[in-house]
Amino acid sequence: MSKQPKASPSFAALVQAYFAEYLTQQRALSAQTIAAYRDGFVLFLGFAESRLGKSPVTMALADITPELIMAFLDHLERQRHNSVRSRNARLAALRSFLKFAAHRDVASLQVIERALGVPVKRFERPMFGYLSREEMLAVIDTQDGTWIGQRDHVMFLLLYNTGARVSEITGVKVGEVVLDDGAACVHLHGKGRKQRSVPLWRSTVKAVRAWLRLNPQFEMASPLLPNRNGHAMTRTNVALRLRLAVQAAAGTNPDLAKRHVSPHTIRHTTAMHLLQAGVDISVIALWLGHESPLTTHHYVEADLTMKDRALARLQAPEVKVQRYRAPDSLIDFLKTL
Repeated sequence: MSKQPKASPSFAALVQAYFAEYLTQQRALSAQTIAAYRDGFVLFLGFAESRLGKSPVTMALADITPELIMAFLDHLERQRHNSVRSRNARLAALRSFLKFAAHRDVASLQVIERALGVPVKRFERPMFGYLSREEMLAVIDTQDGTWIGQRDHVMFLLLYNTGARVSEITGVKVGEVVLDDGAACVHLHGKGRKQRSVPLWRSTVKAVRAWLRLNPQFEMASPLLPNRNGHAMTRTNVALRLRLAVQAAAGTNPDLAKRHVSPHTIRHTTAMHLLQAGVDISVIALWLGHESPLTTHHYVEADLTMKDRALARLQAPEVKVQRYRAPDSLIDFLKTL
């Protein structure tokens, strides 16, 4: 009696297995990464439903054609005004799912191979924006003596000292800051649940100690930089406080009024200042928590580009260069080649 061929899993079953088993258990990705993949899928399935007239549960792998994917990516850029980087991130999530599906549904390999042929879009990497030391110090020193002002002072100082991402700083607990002389540091939880420790300047240690004295009710598990309700600050909250600080600092540094300064600008500022101070690029990569030094190399490229622009503003000395004229015998030789 011949063995019945195994039925192919449904599209819905593949999606559920991808998120519940593959991403969560097999790859053990962080909750933030899984949420980003989930959001991308929700957008794609919503677009596919309007385009194909099918509900997500009735879709099949054969419906995921290169034409549908390209239309979705075009929709992200044109209607949702996503950047090319965001567009490529959504495509990466779809490609990851398709590669997973290829192992679970061999019968659909041809369909999957066609869908995987959709390329990522190249884009010109924008120049890193960063602040001068004077501008950065002006932003840090905009506290007004209030509780929130002192918290913001500590927050901006920590961001500049560590070059941390917003999520890393807002996630710091009181017990994760070591203030011992000679060993002062902060433990940060980065992308992919990677952890690193960054040393603290004496001025940062002094500011954190003053902040903790002001808040004796803090426990070891309390957020170091809470909002008024005692909860960890949000990314939006940090961006708002920074915008207000930049506006205040523009009083003494007028150029700041023309700049768009985000929390990530401070991260770029730390990296560029370390680079310009002569710190080795591999050390900067560890400092920032980059998985690959290639990411950090972009700061070197940005620094060289800025130096080239500065050089272009200088008037080169007027040196008359005489054009070289080769002897006739050399010309004759070259013409025979």
